[in-house]
Order: sequence, then structure tokens, then C-alpha cells
Amino acid sequence: MHDIRAIRENPAAFDAALSRRGSAPVSSDILALDEARRGKILAAETAQAEQNKASKEVGAAKARGDEAEFERLRALVAEKKAEIAAMQAEAKELDAQLTDLLAGLPNLPAEDVPQGADEADNVELHRWGTPRQMDFAPKEHFDLASVQDGMDFETAAKLSGARFVLLSGAVARIHRALAQFMLDTHSEQNGLTEVNGPVLVLSEMMYGTGQLPKFGEDSYQTREGWWLIPTSEVSLTNIVNGSTIAEDYLPRRYTAHSLCFRSEAGSAGKDTRGMLRQHQFEKVEMVSVTHPDHSDDEQKRMLRCAEGILEALGIPYRTIVLCTGDMGFGARRTYDIEAWLPGQNTYREISSVSTCGDFQARRMNARFKPADGGKPQFVHTLNGSGLAVGRCLIAVLENGQNADGSVTLPQALAPYLGGKLTLNTDGTLS
Repeated sequence: MHDIRAIRENPAAFDAALSRRGSAPVSSDILALDEARRGKILAAETAQAEQNKASKEVGAAKARGDEAEFERLRALVAEKKAEIAAMQAEAKELDAQLTDLLAGLPNLPAEDVPQGADEADNVELHRWGTPRQMDFAPKEHFDLASVQDGMDFETAAKLSGARFVLLSGAVARIHRALAQFMLDTHSEQNGLTEVNGPVLVLSEMMYGTGQLPKFGEDSYQTREGWWLIPTSEVSLTNIVNGSTIAEDYLPRRYTAHSLCFRSEAGSAGKDTRGMLRQHQFEKVEMVSVTHPDHSDDEQKRMLRCAEGILEALGIPYRTIVLCTGDMGFGARRTYDIEAWLPGQNTYREISSVSTCGDFQARRMNARFKPADGGKPQFVHTLNGSGLAVGRCLIAVLENGQNADGSVTLPQALAPYLGGKLTLNTDGTLS
């Protein structure tokens, strides 16, 4: 959500920031609703004062036996009461309209975010690692001999339809090992608190992180009204929903490994083969709740946490900053990390690390109380993949593949695989 006071003070700046994201000017509509709402509130308060005054005078008129004045004042009190109720109802409706309008607007981009229309305008920041030169034609993950028996799309389609996978045997174990490695690294080395939270959440929680009301079609809702989380960002960020916490409680840094569910609305025909784009997948998420003065540094810290996972696994990657036209709805700034996939001969997204400023905090009404006793302020929230487990599995398999279809696995996974770091062509580990 947006600060209505900032819009009142500088509507042109608000429209200019929105225009960077390709949105039309809307401050005039916002201010018209705001002025009408405040006008109704003021009128209701004025009528309330008149009602209170008349109510006091009713008793005096009765006491002095002035029946005509008594009846006039009593009628005035009843009239004002009806006026107040009507104006309060109108103010409430105008407030709902204003809230709905603001809730549908994306976050304003940070000043240093590059201007652009789409992913073609994203800016590469740096690369790590050199893609391995293979003396054979590299294959995609699902075509590797060692993987085919353990990555079953046909049975998954029988069970659930398209965009699902059934992992089994050694492939399932490697997938699990990756998630454990990520969680241990984040909790033991990166200072994040591990959380195991719900994957079913209330609508208010989806609203708090910006999935509702605008993007409901991207997620799944049960008949009881719960939503299946598209990422544990929803569960983790909303820990502070409706809270006012002490300044010295910040920063809060969380990590969770969870199932995630996305309808992939609008992705028909994209990445239909393999595990790149699934309705159900697993991710290790990072969420930070910080003081506003520290959120930019915290984003860089979180980015390094995600990059460090890939470096430990020996996966070449590149880091980019998304342009204004490619950022998500709730982000002020987003860094994407793209892992090298030799089977596709390209880099593909494996993590997004975003700062939302106070955008989500306003929707959640999440504040902190300054240590100096000042007025409570909104916290800043950040989220990032650390990493997408399925996509990391793809990167490990493709980068470690050998000419015979076996896979040499990263040394970092040895503690989780009993020291077995070769996925053999028969699907076993040795």
C-alpha cells in the first residue's frame, strides 16, 4: 500500500514513479476520493457536535417547561443522528474505494532501478564461475540416462495432470539433500532462524504480501477459503502482521523449506518439458524484517546468502538487477540470480531477492516502536529464494553430467548423501 500523506504532499512525484512502471497517472483520482472521504468525516464530526449541543439543551428546555423548544430540540437530535449515520456510511464506502484503488497499485521503484519495459532491459551486475567446457553435447536434465528412471513425468501426469513430477530413488534423495544443505547453510552460517510454517493461509495473509486482490488467479484456493501458498514468503512475512514490535527486536531473519503452489496462469507453452515450471514445487525461502535505515544493506546481504549456495555447489551464475518493467508487483528493487544450464546453453532464474520497503508492512499494519520512544514506524520487509530446490536440482544434474549420462555431484552434498557423489547411469548412488 502507499502513504496517502506522501501522495497529498507531492502527487506529481507519485505519478512520475508509477509511470516508470508503465502505469497511468492516478493521483488525481486518489486525491478526489481522499478529499470526499475527509469531507464526509468532517461533516459527520460537525453534525455530532451539533447533536451533542442539542442533547444538552433538551434537558434544559424540559426543565423550564418549554414544550415547543423541547420538541424542536428532540427532533433536531434525531435528525442529526440520522445525518451522522448516513455520512459515516458514505465515509466508510469512500474509504473502501480509496483502499481498493491503492491496493491495486504496484510498489514504487527505487531511484536506482534501471528504466525498462521488459526482461530485455534488465542489467547484468556480475558473473561467477566459468561454464564447463564439455567434449560432448550436453543434455537437459530429463534426458540424462541416470535421471530418467527417477524423474517420472508420465506417472505424475496420471496422478495430477500436466506440470507435475514424481521423483524417486537417488534423484529424490539428491533433491532432499539440496534442501537440507540450503537450510543448514542459512541457519548455521547465515544467521537465519529456521521456521516450519503452514502452507495453507487466510486471505488476509495473501493480501498482506500482495498476492491479493490482484493476483488471485495465480494461486489455488480451497473450498474452505484457505489459500495454498505460492511461496513461504507469505507465511514468514506475515509473522509480524498486525504487530508493533520493539526496535531492538529487529532485524528478524527467517528461512523455511516448503511446498509451493502456483497455477502458472498465462504460462501456457512455456517450459512444458522438465522441472523448470511446475504447479507444485519446493523452495527454501529467506525473509527479513528490518529497520527502514537498514533494508538496502539487508538486500545485499540476502543476495550474498543466495549466491553463496550456488558457489558452494560450484554452479556458475550471473546476477542481474531487474528493470522497472520486469519487477514484481510488491518490489522496490529486485536482484535475480540465474544459474547456468548447459542443456539449454543459457542462464535461467533460480532466485529473486527483493526489497519491498514499507509496501507490505502497510498492508499488514506491521510497525516497530523506536527505542527513543518516538511514534511507531512501519518496518521494511524483504524476501528471496535461497534457493528454488527443483531448479537447483536441474542445475546440479546438468552441470555435473558426464558423457555416459552419469552425474558427478558437488562435494558440498557429501554429508547428506553418505559420501556418495556419483549418480550412476542405472540410477544408483556410489
